[in-house]
Amino acid sequence: MAGSVVPVSKVPSRNYGCINYCISEYCTYRLQPLQFQRKYLQQSLHGKLNFTKRLLNGPLICCDKLRPVAALESNAPDPIQQGSENLRGGKNFKEWNSLSAKFAGASNIPFLLLQLPQIILNARNLLAGNKTALFAVPWLGMFTGLLGNLSLLSYFIKKRETEVVVVQTLGVVSIYIVITQLAMAGAMPLPHYIVTSTVVFSGLILNFMNYFYLLNPGIWRLWEDFITIAGLSALPQVMWSTFLPYVPNTVLPGLLAFVIAVMTVLMARMRKLSDRGIKFVGSISGWTATLLFMWMPVAQAWTNLRNPENIRGLSSVSMLLAMVGNGLMIPRALFIRDLMWFTGSSWASVFYGWGNLLCLYYFQCISREFFGAATIGLVAWIGMTLWKDTQVYGYTSPLTSLKELVFGH
Repeated sequence: MAGSVVPVSKVPSRNYGCINYCISEYCTYRLQPLQFQRKYLQQSLHGKLNFTKRLLNGPLICCDKLRPVAALESNAPDPIQQGSENLRGGKNFKEWNSLSAKFAGASNIPFLLLQLPQIILNARNLLAGNKTALFAVPWLGMFTGLLGNLSLLSYFIKKRETEVVVVQTLGVVSIYIVITQLAMAGAMPLPHYIVTSTVVFSGLILNFMNYFYLLNPGIWRLWEDFITIAGLSALPQVMWSTFLPYVPNTVLPGLLAFVIAVMTVLMARMRKLSDRGIKFVGSISGWTATLLFMWMPVAQAWTNLRNPENIRGLSSVSMLLAMVGNGLMIPRALFIRDLMWFTGSSWASVFYGWGNLLCLYYFQCISREFFGAATIGLVAWIGMTLWKDTQVYGYTSPLTSLKELVFGH
């Protein structure tokens, strides 16, 4: 890439007249995924885009050095798409790229096992006519998780992280199955279920149409605005509801957040914010979804603190699966320098999975050997992730990788 276009700094100072142009759009085109390139060329051949004219008349830009990746940008290209300057590890880099993606895809297994027992139990209770047992599953909590999965699905669709798209899709489908079972038992109001079903099916269709470049960008922006407003409205309300009955039972936090979210999105669409502000608004839906999931261990810790005797109701296997599933995604998140993904996965693995195992061990619900093996495994996995990432990028310290993750290149 570095040699494909002559940088501005290397062009001789004499006047070239109309030759004072270079291939700006071609630079952007080459950084896109292969599917986009094929579509672009097809449109050009059918006359939809005058590719030759754009090739010759694009404004002069410098493609010698690619721009830094901002950690908070949801649309920022990952290091793999940043050109050969990042392939410092050569073959090792490519191998770790492939392996980290497979780790992320393998997280499907523990996440699926996490929901499967609940689905089977609900089915047995429905077949036995024991509908009251399903009222123990809070539909509002399941709906929040569903909204979070949909938001993250949209986020990873844009990044073309296929393995994680599969993970989030299975998350949406499995939670929707549970919600359907709750609606069948009467544990979830029918109007709420109809609205939820509409959102789920619309979200899945729009996401996969966008993944295969079949969706109008304007419709996609509307969907992004919707999940941004929904996520921002749900997050403070869920956080507030955690501390009931110590706080008033009100929807005021969610209502205020809804008004702020609508105003923020409108200002971004009307270009009333700075470029950095508009990019941040574009990443809000992913961050709110991540924060919703990050709040789960906080809510669980609060429940444990209020009712220590209920800690025995926690499944150690479920907590172990949560730790493993989220832990498998940490290498990929670090490798592509995705701060949001890395934060959510690390937090869930350490504080939700391992943190609840710590509580179970403290209250003598699990053995020392079980807790010790889980702890050693988690520490070894995180250590291996940091060491391998440092090696493939050719750094001397894992702190450099973490610095890039937070602050960008």
